[in-house]
Amino acid sequence: MISARASHRTAAALGFVWFGWLAACGGAQQPAPQDPSPSRAQPAATDTRTPIERRRDAACEGLGPKLTACAVEDAKADLAAGKITQQQLDRDIAPGVLDKNTEKFEAACKTAGYSSRQVRVLEVCLREERRCAPLLDCLGHLSDAADHGAK
Repeated sequence: MISARASHRTAAALGFVWFGWLAACGGAQQPAPQDPSPSRAQPAATDTRTPIERRRDAACEGLGPKLTACAVEDAKADLAAGKITQQQLDRDIAPGVLDKNTEKFEAACKTAGYSSRQVRVLEVCLREERRCAPLLDCLGHLSDAADHGAK
């Protein structure tokens, strides 16, 4: 996987976000059975997520591709530094691999039991940080204590 080959900084941030505060939010939603009778209208699917879960999920969906792009950037830097071969880079950044890494991140992120403060960190980092290093630094604030005055 690309995260295993990426720089320590990116790998640590990705791992932190992927596996930090994971909590089960329930099983996967199953679609309602389809009624073959066109005369009976089916109720529209209801989004049962809370507002904070919807915000978290939106941030996770935006961050997934950005963090994957950062891992690609780090892998290319590893190639330039002679840490990996061109063949390894080609394997690591194949579209299927990148898509799978993004999906895995988003799935883990969407099941994380983030507090409202942590969801806000995700949103702010996604919106404000355009480059990888500042983005990863920003995401480091997920683990900050909620009360900065308490020591």
